[in-house]
Order: sequence, then C-alpha cells, then structure tokens
Amino acid sequence: MLDIQLNSFVRRIENANELKALIKQSGAKLSRKGRSRHWRLQGTWPQFELIIQQLQQSEQPSWHWVSEVLARCKPKPTIDDLVLIIQHNPTLTLQQLISQTDCTLVEARKAFDIVEWGE
Repeated sequence: MLDIQLNSFVRRIENANELKALIKQSGAKLSRKGRSRHWRLQGTWPQFELIIQQLQQSEQPSWHWVSEVLARCKPKPTIDDLVLIIQHNPTLTLQQLISQTDCTLVEARKAFDIVEWGE
C-alpha cells in the first residue's frame, strides 16, 4: 500500500469533485489529513497507474500535477521482479530491461547473472 501526500489538493485543481470521483472509481482512498488543506492518497501501484492514465486523457490541465506526483512514487522493481521479467522474455537485452524498469545497470546485470548462472 502506497501513501502519498497531496499538499493543497483542492486549491490546486479545478473541478475537485470530478477528480475525487475518478480517484474513488479506481479503488484508491483519498482522505483529508485532519483539518488541514492537505490530502492523503492511499492505494496500490496498479490503482495509481489507472489514475495516471485517466488523468493524462483528461482535458483538465490542473489535474496533471497529480499524475506527476503519482508517477514520482513508482516503486522500484526488486531483483526477483527483474529475474521474472527476464525469464518471461529471454530475448530481452540489458538496455531494454533498464529502459522498461528504470533499474540501475548493476541491478540489471545481477538479474541477468542469476538467470544465466542460477545463483
């Protein structure tokens, strides 16, 4: 479960109720932090990906900062995740893995070594 703080959420966006409904449809939880003007968005990465896609398709320019905040919170894949990706696509190159997963060169090489040598 990811937890993201959205400072001055209602003040920064137009049509806040529409955006709240869109977030609620994804299954993520949007709540106000106490009595402040800050809000908290809780959910899983697949829910956030859905929200990002819907926000990018919307015609509201004020909503795009929410998608930028969510995109910055993308979780980094673990070595086990990288190994699974390589096993599912054995023709994948080192550079393709790095570009698809935003992992480091060291992490990618370690994952390839595990697949190749079974370490």
